[in-house]
Amino acid sequence: VVLQAVFNLLIPDHAADAFSPPRPDPRGRWDALVERLLGGLGRWDAEHFLFIAERGYLLEHNCAFLPLFPLSLRALGALLPWPVELQPRSRLLLSAALLNALLNALAAAALLGLGRAVLHHRRQAFLAALLFSVSPAGVFMTAAYSESMFAFLAFSAMWRLEQGQSWLSGLLFSLASGARANGLVNAGFFLYSRGKRFALQLQVGSASRRKLPLLWRQVLSLASSAALVCAGIFLPFALFQYYAYVRFCGPGTGLAQAIPKPLLQLARDKGYRVAGVGGDKPPWCSQRFPVVYSYIQDTYWNVGFLRYFELRQIPNFLLALPVTLLGSWAAWTYVSTNPRHCLTLGLERSKSEERGKARDGFCGPAAFVYVVHATALLVFGFFCMHVQVLTRFLGCSSPILYWFPAHLLQEHEPLLWSTGSDNPTSGKPLLSKSPSSCGEGTSDNPVVRLLLNWRLMTPLSKSILGFFLGYWLLGLILHCNFLPWT
Repeated sequence: VVLQAVFNLLIPDHAADAFSPPRPDPRGRWDALVERLLGGLGRWDAEHFLFIAERGYLLEHNCAFLPLFPLSLRALGALLPWPVELQPRSRLLLSAALLNALLNALAAAALLGLGRAVLHHRRQAFLAALLFSVSPAGVFMTAAYSESMFAFLAFSAMWRLEQGQSWLSGLLFSLASGARANGLVNAGFFLYSRGKRFALQLQVGSASRRKLPLLWRQVLSLASSAALVCAGIFLPFALFQYYAYVRFCGPGTGLAQAIPKPLLQLARDKGYRVAGVGGDKPPWCSQRFPVVYSYIQDTYWNVGFLRYFELRQIPNFLLALPVTLLGSWAAWTYVSTNPRHCLTLGLERSKSEERGKARDGFCGPAAFVYVVHATALLVFGFFCMHVQVLTRFLGCSSPILYWFPAHLLQEHEPLLWSTGSDNPTSGKPLLSKSPSSCGEGTSDNPVVRLLLNWRLMTPLSKSILGFFLGYWLLGLILHCNFLPWT
């Protein structure tokens, strides 16, 4: 937050062709101070979230941004006791900074718990949570974006599912789908969990005819619970599509009379469709299943399969290259280490699991579904989205972006080797550790230890931390000044 204020003060804003609604003038001195200190958090897509939180879904293309985060901003801005008089945008900027600071920390804690449950490797889980704290998508976790909220809800839901709390997990997954559309994909975690449990039950004992009625009851119970939870996960997204249909496809309500003239003029100049204003219905209203989200992605931002594969987009592909290589490397490492486990989709009980000696860490059997999820997001994002968003897309959605670098650092960086029982590599610690405690099972902060001994690190470790910290810092510099970092 401090750095974005400094960069925003030192570097002039770029005149970007981005959504920039008119703001009322004149502003008070407190509003000017808030804008000076936190204005960098309101760039690019944050303008949409702040506008929705203040005025609702007035413009059609705002409907690409789901409502949970802007509703939370509006509620927080209304409930907090402000000591001075502030305009709505200033209150919302402050609310966004406070809310995302809290959610970012909670997301790191949820990732730590999830890592311990899946990896069974406390040091690796702790290191991954620290890497999340310096995520290459860090600026989006702090700015008025929904990334921190989604990461907290998604990681918490995955953690609860690993603990067997299915209904709480389903509720959290449902809330996540009200924050970002890719939350719908998380239904796969619940379906896989149910399917794997059933498949492992079938492998225990013989399936005699006497057990056939019981087997069918189990199938029906699993299918019904899976259907209910998946319906709950899809419900927020479906309700929002219905809301958009009523708002933009129904008859005009004369809402334009209550909209400021500068905003109406902006809509006419940019070709934005305004809710409640008469005119032809949008084309998506006539579809059999009117989904405004996919229409906006297609019409306003030209999102689609291979549409971004143009020579002029090479710089954006270069921006996405590190996370693409990291995600591909993670998938290849896991598949090459566990070929049979991957071919059987993790549904076959291995001998090591039966003996209770399954591999721990990133390459363990429990990480399979997370690797599949990350790879699916990576492939979809690379071929069907604006590729420059891939870093934040994976950074707030998949724990693999943090587990795999933690695995690489733990395996290949001698500065992190110790005699701990949960470390696969044994040997004497190469550096003395501080007496302070930064987490159970860890006597110091390994990321800080590495940074303080940068020259002694391996090239691989320098590349990993260079990517994380470089994108973390570069994102602050560029994004907060309307430069190309979205």
